[in-house]
Amino acid sequence: MFEQAKGSVHMPQTEVRRAPFDRTGAGAAIERWTLSSGQVEATVLSLGATLHGLTAPDRDGRPGQVLLGSEELAAVLGPARHYGATVGRYANRIADSRITIDGEEHRLAPTGNGVTLHGGPDGFANRLWQATELPGAGVRLTLHSRDGDQGFPGALDVTVDYVLAGSDLTVTYHAVTTRPTVVNLTNHAYFNLAGEGSGDVLGHLLTLAADHYTPVDERQIPLGPYEPVKGTPFDFTAPRAVGEAIEEAGGYDHNWVLRQYGNAAGVEPTPAAYLEDPGSGRTLEVLTTEPGIQVYTANGFDGAVTGPRGVPYGRYSGIALETQHHPDSPHRPEYPSTVLRPGEEFRSVTVFRLGTS
Repeated sequence: MFEQAKGSVHMPQTEVRRAPFDRTGAGAAIERWTLSSGQVEATVLSLGATLHGLTAPDRDGRPGQVLLGSEELAAVLGPARHYGATVGRYANRIADSRITIDGEEHRLAPTGNGVTLHGGPDGFANRLWQATELPGAGVRLTLHSRDGDQGFPGALDVTVDYVLAGSDLTVTYHAVTTRPTVVNLTNHAYFNLAGEGSGDVLGHLLTLAADHYTPVDERQIPLGPYEPVKGTPFDFTAPRAVGEAIEEAGGYDHNWVLRQYGNAAGVEPTPAAYLEDPGSGRTLEVLTTEPGIQVYTANGFDGAVTGPRGVPYGRYSGIALETQHHPDSPHRPEYPSTVLRPGEEFRSVTVFRLGTS
């Protein structure tokens, strides 16, 4: 089921196209980049360095859009602003909206509920990134985040590369800083392998390469030590329907601790998740260099966003598989560190591998 990331093999060049994302005239400054391999097509927006679309064939060769999203500018700027976006400077939650680095406390911009979520109220998902073509491969997006942005120390220069080769979409993140800071970047795409607008994902089969997870409090902040998944609604060590124990779990919005972890230059991504839709036969394998994966099953969706097929997205209409460091790591020295210092480079790689069963 799980595979290692593919080594260096010859792949036909990917076609890369650029056009404005403009349905109303107000969105002309937002660029849409389309990557086509002949097997898979991905679209990326310069707003939020967003993975906006992903089209893949089912077992009968029929293409379908497997990401939730909107073509309406008002939705992209509003209730769908995190759909597929690059979230940071710190993905997930930091308790009490403050961090301490080298004895110095930094107060962060709060997002409510006693936390800073996804980098603050004006995080990277809201920014217009600069985009350039990676010829025959994909698109590179860059962003400069000033010192003190949302309360985080250090000026941060960030690069996100989307590279499409065959049925593999590889997302690579780089960042450097001028002062010690914390960094945790991820992609916030919502998948429905049956096709967007086709209903919920409760029948999808999910496998996670994780024997432990991080239980959370009412703010979704980890309570502390890892806990084993065995015998709980969080056990996806073997294929299990997403909906089998979802009500017992209270909906999934939790971080799993991956068995393998190698977030360093030269380390290959390792298996994290495998998702399958039995009806269409589409599969998605996720490989990463990150130590954790946050699974969110769109528990709070209420129809505020309507997809391209005209269907409002309700509860459980998609699933996010966010490869990242663990939530609230700046307050948990026992977790893998998210501190980045001048002269160091943050590097993270995630592969989304599409296929059929």
